[in-house]
Amino acid sequence: MYKFLEQTVAGYMTRAAKTVTRERTVRELSDMFERDDFNSYPVEEDGQVIGIVTKFDILKCFIFTPSQMVPPYEQLMSRTVGDVMTSEFIYVRTDTKLTRVLQLMVDHRIRSVPAIDDEHRLAGIIARRDVLKALADCSGG
Repeated sequence: MYKFLEQTVAGYMTRAAKTVTRERTVRELSDMFERDDFNSYPVEEDGQVIGIVTKFDILKCFIFTPSQMVPPYEQLMSRTVGDVMTSEFIYVRTDTKLTRVLQLMVDHRIRSVPAIDDEHRLAGIIARRDVLKALADCSGG
């Protein structure tokens, strides 16, 4: 297990991460979630990561209160990623230790974290399964 303490994001992240733009509709995004079996996508604009959008963000569209009534389903599905994305998001760098990633995932109950380079460009994405693989690799299991 001591070997795990030295592992970084670069060694286990998925480098070819799929992204979306803020113009994509919630319907298109929902189809992508279904097809790719992902829980989140980084949102890119001009080559930089400007946010993240999750299945949870779609679900939030359907919350209503006495002061906020839910519009028709088709209207909600026509909204854009830019309308529902989270622009203040947790990210890591490729040299971040996996112990830190693990702590972020547990503390914030997140499934994956974008890895960003010095120019705020997407280098990859690190998911829970990647951290679990690192733990197994480092334990000899």
